[in-house]
Amino acid sequence: MSITLTQAQKIAEAARIKAEEIGVPVNIAVVDDGANIKLFMRMDNALLASVDISIKKARTSCLCGMDSGEVGKLSQPGGPLFNIELTNGGLVSFPGGILLKNSTGKISGAIGVSGGEVDQDYAVALAGASAFKNLLE
Repeated sequence: MSITLTQAQKIAEAARIKAEEIGVPVNIAVVDDGANIKLFMRMDNALLASVDISIKKARTSCLCGMDSGEVGKLSQPGGPLFNIELTNGGLVSFPGGILLKNSTGKISGAIGVSGGEVDQDYAVALAGASAFKNLLE
């Protein structure tokens, strides 16, 4: 089942709280199981260039069925997914996009975060993903 609006709101809010805790304004995108935007949040002073990146991180995770950082590992020169970032209107192959799966392991959507350093984006996205897991329990 695809992610609901209520779930997307709770995911984004958990991510926003984490971003505030670490002091980095970010853009947060939550997509449904078809990689369509369900919810987008731009914190005050978040980088404008990161709007598109956050959306593409979420879409990348959903379309590829794995976190965006994992796509990055497979898309290096000589790798099985080399140049995949040039497909689907542009994908992002570095961390900050996390796949969201339901309790049966099916894709419900994904979260994408951008605006800080890669490790910060990943930590914020992970907070959102953890909130989704908590909703399923």
